[in-house]
Amino acid sequence: MKLKMGTRGSALALAQSSWLAREIEKANPGLTIETVVIKTSGDMFQTLSPKDAAAASTGTKGLFVKEIEEALVNGSIDFAVHSGKDLPAELAPGCFIAAYPMREDPRDVFIGRDGLKWNDLKAPAKVATSSLRRRVQLLAAKPGLELLGMRGNVDTRVRKLNEGFCDGIILAAAGLNRLGRTDVKRESIPEDVLVPAPAQGALAAEAKADRKDVIEIIGKLDDAKTRLCVEFERAFLLKVGGGCSTPLGAYATVKGKGVELSVFWSREDGSNAVRLKDSCAEPSKLEEFVAALASRLG
Repeated sequence: MKLKMGTRGSALALAQSSWLAREIEKANPGLTIETVVIKTSGDMFQTLSPKDAAAASTGTKGLFVKEIEEALVNGSIDFAVHSGKDLPAELAPGCFIAAYPMREDPRDVFIGRDGLKWNDLKAPAKVATSSLRRRVQLLAAKPGLELLGMRGNVDTRVRKLNEGFCDGIILAAAGLNRLGRTDVKRESIPEDVLVPAPAQGALAAEAKADRKDVIEIIGKLDDAKTRLCVEFERAFLLKVGGGCSTPLGAYATVKGKGVELSVFWSREDGSNAVRLKDSCAEPSKLEEFVAALASRLG
């Protein structure tokens, strides 16, 4: 039996989808996964400057997902693999996340030039990141930093850093880990300083809801704790209506039989910033809990 798996063509997307494909094959002897690379709107925006890309993508949701979901719906592929944080708050109609494999490290990391440490980072140092969520929280943690836009894959960003483009860069720990970049020295930034994006560090294997055969095959890789936490984070994203132009973070952890959720939200210009942490003792009451938390935003 063979299934077609849709994925983006970046080095990271191919590394993580390849890993997942091999794990699915191991769990289902006799199955072969064929990789289908799909170019997304988000990949096209990568050729633009950070400023132009932000302008072009305003109001657009699921930049790195849209074309892949279209291929899934029309049957060109059997399932898709996404970085969890790329998923829009609402999936395409008729689609379902069949598996959230065990989550990688969800934290953001700081990589300093010439051994610069996070604790020693002070204004007017230059830090590069194109993420609005990171930029707003960075300025709150270390006022006066000069924030620069930076695009490209990990190799490109690390090269620009070493060439002196900036004093430090912010990346996702999960991306470095999945690429095997243990050579890149980094410091994890605590979640109470930089709240990660919803589902950061998680992979999402998406299938059509009516493909029970595919869901059963992929579902063998589903991790219950990861799913529970990601569902809380994405429920908050959906409730707040956040997109790529909203500085929003959400990070959930399992605490006993309940879930603790840390969130960050502000307006696009960084004003009215709110940072909250609360616990839900009964996960079945997710919607009520998230609605109450969202009501406390400015």
